[in-house]
Amino acid sequence: MPGRTLPTFTPAEVESHNSAKSCYVTLGSKVYDITSFVEDHPGGGDLVLEYAGKDVTEILRDTVSHEHSESAYEILEDNLVGFIDEASQPVYASTGLSTEEDLSKETDYTQDYQKHKFLDLNKPLLMQLWKSGFSKEFYLDQIHRPRHYKGGESAPLFGNFLEPLSKTAWYVVPIVWVPPVIYGTCLGVSGLGNASAASAYWIFGFFLWSLIEYLMHRFLFHIDKFLPDNRVGITLHFLLHGIHHYLPMDKYRLVMPPSLFIILAIPFWKLAHTVFYYNWYAAVLAYSGGVFGYICYDLTHYFLHHRNLPSYYKQLKRYHLQHHFADFDNGFGVTSRFWDWVFGTEIELPPPKVLKTQ
Repeated sequence: MPGRTLPTFTPAEVESHNSAKSCYVTLGSKVYDITSFVEDHPGGGDLVLEYAGKDVTEILRDTVSHEHSESAYEILEDNLVGFIDEASQPVYASTGLSTEEDLSKETDYTQDYQKHKFLDLNKPLLMQLWKSGFSKEFYLDQIHRPRHYKGGESAPLFGNFLEPLSKTAWYVVPIVWVPPVIYGTCLGVSGLGNASAASAYWIFGFFLWSLIEYLMHRFLFHIDKFLPDNRVGITLHFLLHGIHHYLPMDKYRLVMPPSLFIILAIPFWKLAHTVFYYNWYAAVLAYSGGVFGYICYDLTHYFLHHRNLPSYYKQLKRYHLQHHFADFDNGFGVTSRFWDWVFGTEIELPPPKVLKTQ
């Protein structure tokens, strides 16, 4: 109703409405009373009651069970009764967020800049950072407090003709790198002349990538403790990985631009030929398997942020997004949690801390 002020609810209050007599659900920060809809649900009231008092964002988008139509969202909006009281929500002090849904809440650029005095999202980011004089401590604190740019667009980085070069659509990765992988694999198989041995070298390279992925994410992308406290180090860090933690849902800065991958891939080409010095074709096969592992990594990373996924990948998605909204010092595996388990960096979320608002 026009002019009507809707109340706010604490999460505990919403959770208490979990029966057919009073059924509330949330979608992000909005609270809906769908009691009257329980018995009218096409799939039966029991399905609705499974989510009574809970957030329904994920199940509404779940393509495996049933992706809901626009009419479902319209029904919810007709039954809007209030909002989650943000002041009462427990949040993680390191990021200022409490759930993965917070990663997609649009940032008020002006308010954010006035509050934090970091980067103004209304303006190109790179030169602001270069001229800022930020200390390393302040910079690292701010990039780990995620923001979200309006409408799913990309924040301006250069603000000039270089802007398109900073963006990469996910499909560019397989288009650019699958043909070289196929060529390298065929070349290695024909040169080695032994299909079983060729498969072993290729699989070794593919498996090795998962370790490289972990090590790069942990010791290169998150070089936070050893980052030089100057604008050169800070700016390079921002371009390499900092911008991803600052704007984690930017779909055009989620995969690695081909030019950057070439730079990072050259040392691994030399490594493969050093390890397999005795057979050039074995080195090519291992390298081809590794590059295919990279392709899987980059696509997985994109889909974890922007797609509904089957059961296993839903767990992986939840785990990776926890790395963004709760614990960026752990959870470095993207395609697998295996190396986090091996090296003791699995995410074990502590209870969120309630931040008092002024």
